Order: sequence, then structure tokens, then C-alpha cells
Amino acid sequence: MQIPAHAINWFEIPVSDFDRAKQFYEAIFEYQMPENQMGPARMGFLLYDFKGGGRGGAIVHNPDFYTPSKNGSLIYLNCEPDLQLILDRVEEAGGKITKRKGEVGPNLGFWALIEDTEGNRVALHSMQ
Repeated sequence: MQIPAHAINWFEIPVSDFDRAKQFYEAIFEYQMPENQMGPARMGFLLYDFKGGGRGGAIVHNPDFYTPSKNGSLIYLNCEPDLQLILDRVEEAGGKITKRKGEVGPNLGFWALIEDTEGNRVALHSMQ
């Protein structure tokens, strides 16, 4: 068996209020999220280097398919160069910090946990 280069191909973060969630993620990352309607799903895309082979994801409003949760899968968002820059904007954008920045382990970087405006538990990660 060949081991794949990436453990994840794509992720979707469920949202109940798309406009509120989009405003939250745009505020903490300081960029405008491209948006698209795909069938019944309204999607806002987190920026990533698609052409360079990067992996990405989106916030998605589709109440018949998704329910936001803080007890489901845990997604770690890339917050290079330092997740503290993102973490400092979470509460002002309407989210909650549930675990402050801490070391994952030797040479594994740092992480923090937040709750977004939709009630999703999301992890932040950076190497410094």
C-alpha cells in the first residue's frame, strides 16, 4: 500500500447562519472568503494554494445535511506563522477561546481551541 501525502483532501465546517459564520472567519483570518452555491449548499471557501497542491475546506450552510457541533470531528486550521495572531481576533469576531495557545509536543508546534459563532469546536495550529 502506498501511503498518501496528505491525510485530508477536503473539509467542511457546518454553519447554521452563513452570513454570521462568514463574517467570523473573514474577521479572524483577515481576508474575504469566496462564496458559491453548490446545489442546496451555500459555501464560503477558506483560502489555500490549490494550484500548489494545498488542501482546503469551506464553511457550509445546508441544514438538511449538516448540524454544527462542538463534539464532532476536530479540524486543525493552519495559522502560520503564529496562531496567536488569529487567536487574538477570535473573541472580537464573536467566537470563544476554549483552550489558550499551548505546545503540542517537542517539534510539533502549538495549538489552541476555539468555538466559532455557530458552536463548532475548531483547533488552530502553527509551528511557533
